[in-house]
Amino acid sequence: MCLIALCDDETEELDKTEKLLHIYQDRNPKCSFVIERFERAEDLLLAVKEKNYWPDLLLLDIYFPEKLGTAVAKELRTLGNDGRIIFLTTSTAHALEAYRVDAVQYLVKPVSERELFPVLDKVLKHMEEEQKRYLLLRIEGKICRVALRDIVYCEAQGRYQRLYLTDDSQAVLRMTMAEIFRMLSPYPEFVKVGISYIVNLEHIDSLNAQGMSLDTGKQIHLPRGAYQPLRELYFKYYCEGM
Repeated sequence: MCLIALCDDETEELDKTEKLLHIYQDRNPKCSFVIERFERAEDLLLAVKEKNYWPDLLLLDIYFPEKLGTAVAKELRTLGNDGRIIFLTTSTAHALEAYRVDAVQYLVKPVSERELFPVLDKVLKHMEEEQKRYLLLRIEGKICRVALRDIVYCEAQGRYQRLYLTDDSQAVLRMTMAEIFRMLSPYPEFVKVGISYIVNLEHIDSLNAQGMSLDTGKQIHLPRGAYQPLRELYFKYYCEGM
């Protein structure tokens, strides 16, 4: 399921874009779209701010009466929305600005199947691959989706395990360390450190025989004998990824 937001102040342009999306969906029956239309940029921002609307893909016009589409995109990023953005516009004047907000494409109207469909292929494939890099965890009685990149480390605390995330939040898991590691072990960035920690190598800033420094500022003391195997895993991970 892909939530798609269309935002353009011209109804005719919204109709054209929506028609293209339906054609694409008909040709790719495995795709499932839920499309929302917005004729005002402020209505889109309001939906994100107050209605917990988080589109996966946004097709935005550049020119609105109240502000530029690039300014809308900046606000969305500030609000925490990391959906893919495709700008649809009549001018190339703001192309550089568009890429500064991590737009995946900048297409000049009138947009055709030949231009839009390859972009959709690329975006949807990337989204499908990224969705595989999440864990579904029961946290405080609710099933939550946690991105692997947001996990800094996990620490054993008696019968429970505590997960530390990049936004400084923590989650207590009613699971054993072995159960958590079974979930994380398919991903090479996660390694066990002694019996008390699972660490995401992506978040290690530095390490030595005494301990490691994480990019969150956390310092973790290494148990005896842990440094050499951790050092080898760390260098192997980064060397193989080059």
